Parts: sequence; C-alpha cells; structure tokens
Amino acid sequence: MADYKEAPLATRPRTLDPNDYFNLSPEKRRADEERAALRANLKRQYQTQLNNPHRQELIEDPALTRWVFARTNPYPHFRPTFKTSMFGFMFGVAPLFALYFIFKTDRDRKEAQIKAGTRDRRLCLSS
Repeated sequence: MADYKEAPLATRPRTLDPNDYFNLSPEKRRADEERAALRANLKRQYQTQLNNPHRQELIEDPALTRWVFARTNPYPHFRPTFKTSMFGFMFGVAPLFALYFIFKTDRDRKEAQIKAGTRDRRLCLSS
C-alpha cells in the first residue's frame, strides 16, 4: 500500500485509502474485530459440522438458503427502475407492435395487389 502510485486518469480505490486503515476510531476498530470474530466463529462451526465423519443430519447453510430463496423468488427483491421499465417495454410491448405492423402492412399490400389484379393467385400447396 505504501508504494501504490495512482493512475493519472483514475481515482484511488477505496480499499487503498489510508484513512480507512490508519485514522480509525477505537469504536470502529472494536466493531470490526467483533464482526470478524463472529464471522470466524460461524465459519468454524460450519466447518466442524461439515467435516464431522459421524454426522447423520443435513447441514443447513443460512447463506445458501437465502441465496436459493432470492433466486427462486425474485419478485420480493425486485425494484422497478427506469432501466427495468425500458427493458420490459423493449422486450414485451415493442415486439407485439412491430409484428402487428409487419403483418398488417403485408396483408394490406397483398389486398391492394389482388384488387388491382397484379397478384398471381395460383394454388400452391408448397409455400
């Protein structure tokens, strides 16, 4: 970190900001240490359950359970934004109008050719 040179067109990444490492208050350091200890304890408990050769029960991983729930039930976690609205319009509504326009104009063109007598209307079963 001490020998890090900043790029001329990029800002310093937050992970390399010296204020995040050196100018921490004792409360913040204590809170970080408590969180790290809690994570380490949970990891140790999970590893002991996972590596127990005599276990009979299924091991529940709460993070995996939350991830699977979020993947299978996306609607509670969905936030409508401008981007999602535009994607919904582009892939849901716009193709319907485009197909309607294409079929309608083709049909009108064929009807106009039939009325003018310029369309060849032989019976053709292959097309």
